[in-house]
Amino acid sequence: MPANPLSAAGLATPWQLTGPDGESPAASGCTEANSVNLGAFVQATILDPATGALSVYEPLVITQGTMPAAPPVVPALPAGAIVTIDVGFNGTNLTQVGATPDALQQGRCVNGLNGSIFGQVSFCNGRRFFRAAFRAEAEGRLVVPSAGISPKNGQACPTTRNFNLVDQDPSDNVTTDYLLTSTGGTAQDNAANTAALPGATGIVNGSDNKLLTAFIDPTLGCTPFQAPDLSQGGAPGTSQALDELSAAASQAAPVALIPENDEMVLVSNAFSAAKTNLYRSEIGQPAISAANNAADGPAVFCQNMVNIQTPFLSANQALLATDSSPVPAVGDNLLTFMANRLSMSFVNLGCQSYGLTNSVSVTLNAAGAATAATFSTVQQKATDPAASPSPSPTGPAGRRHWRRNNPSGM
Repeated sequence: MPANPLSAAGLATPWQLTGPDGESPAASGCTEANSVNLGAFVQATILDPATGALSVYEPLVITQGTMPAAPPVVPALPAGAIVTIDVGFNGTNLTQVGATPDALQQGRCVNGLNGSIFGQVSFCNGRRFFRAAFRAEAEGRLVVPSAGISPKNGQACPTTRNFNLVDQDPSDNVTTDYLLTSTGGTAQDNAANTAALPGATGIVNGSDNKLLTAFIDPTLGCTPFQAPDLSQGGAPGTSQALDELSAAASQAAPVALIPENDEMVLVSNAFSAAKTNLYRSEIGQPAISAANNAADGPAVFCQNMVNIQTPFLSANQALLATDSSPVPAVGDNLLTFMANRLSMSFVNLGCQSYGLTNSVSVTLNAAGAATAATFSTVQQKATDPAASPSPSPTGPAGRRHWRRNNPSGM
């Protein structure tokens, strides 16, 4: 990551993707040309503390040793701008390393706890950004629009904290798009670069946020929270931080917060309140408490995911089946994708450890993609979390196998 990453100059300086422990991009496969498996993506959300105005910006990631296919836009930031940066990855583990000794500190960046990174995601300055944004809301300078009501099913439009949508690791990764040239160069995805780089293709980060804003919302007739994208000439854009602000403002109980059995917040396969709270703080979620643990503790999170998402999918089968799949290798349409995702999340969260049974049965084709699904909507009750063992995670390969092979997987 560049020096002074929260400044206009830092935002316009490309991040560089390379292999672990000094391994070259070519040797490791860590190149943006290999974006489906190992592509990295960066996203900034910007708050004007004086007015409460929000904007977004997509810093560019290039493969180390290459040049940008087009120079990044230098954003004009408001005075005193408070910037948060979210980093997403289509592989399993990605670590921010500063281009200068002070870069991580300058950006207030975190990869996780010492010795235990989050994995696919990392953050810069999220805690400060969300404190300032919530203060601006309380003082009336920032108004976050309601997520609204779906005209297709009459229900509240989902957010990233809605049990209709969540999976094994909710609120992760970004909505950033880049352009990729035939020679492996990358550029910001905007009208000028699209015109200047004929034949370049779009690459994206597989994320819960992209699933929400690019698939679920359009299918349900909902509109995601947007702000001017400074890397796209001010055209409306989405971001992970905008989605979290929307969820904080609109999501009715029960609220799906990061649970301790999310593998991104485990430490040596054990629950860690410290790591869970660190992750939550960077995306504007409250720390673990007795009150919110009733809705997002490991056992109850599993219970709510089964009892809420399964009926949602069952009731909206015809509607969801009309939309395309974000990842055809997982499901052949949006419904079968969501069903297979829910089934795998049940296993990967260790939900069976709490006396629950998998409520989804999928039919797979020869390639392993779901082509049909059946749902059991019988309501279930999790056993006492204090009496249940910690789930036995399937490990990074098991957790990510359905992400790693998808171009926009969630």
